[in-house]
Amino acid sequence: MIKPKFAVLIDLSGTLFIDDAAIPGAVTALKTLLDNPLFAVKFVTNTTKESVPNLLKRLHHVGFSYISQEQVFTSLTSARNLVEARSLKPMLLLEPEAIGEFEGIQSDATGVPQSDLNAVVVGLAPSQFHFERLNSAFRLLHANSDAVLIGIHKGRYYQRKDGLALGPGPFVAGLEYVSGRKAIVVGKPEQEFFQNAIRTLPSTFSPENVVMIGDDVNDDVLGSNAIGYKSILVKTGKYRNGDEENITSLPTAFVFPSVVEAISEILKNGGVVFGSA
Repeated sequence: MIKPKFAVLIDLSGTLFIDDAAIPGAVTALKTLLDNPLFAVKFVTNTTKESVPNLLKRLHHVGFSYISQEQVFTSLTSARNLVEARSLKPMLLLEPEAIGEFEGIQSDATGVPQSDLNAVVVGLAPSQFHFERLNSAFRLLHANSDAVLIGIHKGRYYQRKDGLALGPGPFVAGLEYVSGRKAIVVGKPEQEFFQNAIRTLPSTFSPENVVMIGDDVNDDVLGSNAIGYKSILVKTGKYRNGDEENITSLPTAFVFPSVVEAISEILKNGGVVFGSA
């Protein structure tokens, strides 16, 4: 059995699909990459609007029926791991579809009174981002100096069918401002997120043999480059003209029209991404 030599981390929303449609050609291109034993692949995402099982249903619905739950690593999972490790009882600012990821955790979703809560977890939750809910989160943090603020990620915006939309970052920053404390951020572009994703793969990989593919120049490209991984920016999803100007000084970052061309280059015996295999 051939041992994988390279690791490929791939973003999901905006890179493989947008809402309910796959990026043209991505289904076939990705299958070719997964079938190549030289490459170990992990799908890494800051998506926090839904649990991993729900996300997997979406992937299967748009054509990626061959992706398994074990191949997906999310910032939502990282947040749950942190809550469990610290035995926290959080207020969950999450969409109902994502709260299932915290099954078995004592929280406001399980009826724990606010006076007994000691953390606030913020994900991408449009239904939660209204004055009364955010004010309750502020009061919890203000009343308990030991309470922990956890940002599943601090993405500024994301791509919807109708255009860009606010991410959780502005709301995490607002709670930081009013509470006077720094949030613990567990998703991209945090180094630990990328490293934990790599640790779930069956082999170990040196940084120069890892590449990240994504549509976010900050979270995907600059984040992965900061720990020595190579990166590819694709011009789909939240990409906007001029984003690549932020990475021109990085020798390990590349730009392609979509994930289809990125995968094609990776499969060329490592191509310009990895060098000769």
